Amino acid sequence: MREGLLRSIPPSPPRALGSMKTAENWLREAAKNLDGGTINSSVMASYLAMFHAARSVLFLDGFREKSHYCIARYLEEKYAKSGALERRWIEILDHQRELRHNSQYDIGFETSEDEAEEALKTSKEFVERMKLLLGKLGLDVR
Repeated sequence: MREGLLRSIPPSPPRALGSMKTAENWLREAAKNLDGGTINSSVMASYLAMFHAARSVLFLDGFREKSHYCIARYLEEKYAKSGALERRWIEILDHQRELRHNSQYDIGFETSEDEAEEALKTSKEFVERMKLLLGKLGLDVR
């Protein structure tokens, strides 16, 4: 917050639900892309599913991000340090963010089909873990 990468907004369960719906849409896109052989697009869609799932927690808490990086830091500070979220989810989000960044911006970077399959599997698990966290925070995401 000191650096302006997070800003306070009114807590918004509707925006949290909307972001989770967007996460689920990106999961479907990732699966379609993987099935169609568009590996880089699948990796990007898998990450975006995770991004929106994590973002839903911020919306519920009353925050808006200005950086993808700060979403993981927020979850780390607010939820991992208290034990409400396992630290491995933060590591996974950071890893997938870096993979997406390399896929999008590094002209020499090649993503393998195995990496894309793992990204999709992990993103599905991440989305489910964020749903569980939202449920514990009082938001019904069924």
